[in-house]
Amino acid sequence: MTNQTDYPKIVAASENALIVYFASTPDKAVSAQITAVQHIISKELGCDILDLVPSFNSLLVIYNALNTDHFVVARVIENACCTARQTQFQQTQGKLVTLPVYYAEESGPDLLTIANDKNISVDEVIKRHSAKEYQVYSIGFAPGFAYLGEVDPMIAAPRLQTPRKKVPKGAVAIADQQTAVYPSQSPGGWNIIGLCPTPLFDLSQTPAMPFNVGDRVCFKPIDKAEYLAQGGELHDI
Repeated sequence: MTNQTDYPKIVAASENALIVYFASTPDKAVSAQITAVQHIISKELGCDILDLVPSFNSLLVIYNALNTDHFVVARVIENACCTARQTQFQQTQGKLVTLPVYYAEESGPDLLTIANDKNISVDEVIKRHSAKEYQVYSIGFAPGFAYLGEVDPMIAAPRLQTPRKKVPKGAVAIADQQTAVYPSQSPGGWNIIGLCPTPLFDLSQTPAMPFNVGDRVCFKPIDKAEYLAQGGELHDI
């Protein structure tokens, strides 16, 4: 049986990449540890690092194999994990990003389903979703798609049995205990509860995304007029 003493684990991912697993399941402490180790590795290896990709409970370290090798990078990772552990990788709050959301049945076709399944009102679903600050655990699936956790257990909802072929840009959704905003139109199986007018990925802007792993996100309910005034569009979902 795997337990916390089995971590961190360093595994070869390719000829010039290692992946570090910090725990079997994600939480805020694990996210803080990943952020701390990421900073230490970046400082120690500098230009020898091609990319550092944090995820829920792991960190992918991609390095320049012309300048360094697996053994050197693994040693730096081990030292970084040790340093982070000794300093108790104090959790940094990260920046707080507030995203406006138009919650309504016309913008959130799964709002009523979640409310009925949980035997609560639509207003209560909205209240519980917008009452929390969510940690950015990972960014993936599509550029700007941030996996946020965790939602109030009362509004957690399983993925749709049949994914939608077209989920609109800005769709705010729930899957199990996570929530997210679709940065662009794509297929998807999450439960849509609203629409956000804020662009989440724009290569013409610096930075291209409003958040990074370790940041926090909160949702602010707005009405239809505010949503449209901020550039939002209504879609047939």
